[in-house]
Amino acid sequence: MEPTLTAPITVTSARSGFWRRFGGALIDGLVIGVVRIILALILGSNAAGGLALIGSAAYFTYFHGTTGQTPGNAALSIRIVDTETGGRISYGRAFGRWAMSIVSALAFLIGYLWMIWDAEKQTWQDKVARTYVVPVS
Repeated sequence: MEPTLTAPITVTSARSGFWRRFGGALIDGLVIGVVRIILALILGSNAAGGLALIGSAAYFTYFHGTTGQTPGNAALSIRIVDTETGGRISYGRAFGRWAMSIVSALAFLIGYLWMIWDAEKQTWQDKVARTYVVPVS
């Protein structure tokens, strides 16, 4: 049985701003970074890089597909929701969102910064996965 969100968010709910999202991403980056350092010490840096990438995909896919919140998102009280239902997204969409986040980063971070001038405060990965990032109480 898959976990469910306590209550769907209405699609008219407020969107999370840049700094809150940045803070959540920073926390998640630290978690993944610590794991990568441990793997590098055990396996060497080349093996650790590949495993960290796979681990990152699994981390974001699992948390965004299950509750819509990574530990970093939860710490900053934000959640990923479907643009139409306000509920959780599938693991497939969560993985696609993660993959597009790599593209967003490789494009000189433009995909991440896009939310600054977007009316719905969506990054490229939000647009591809049809998600919003909303504050939760």
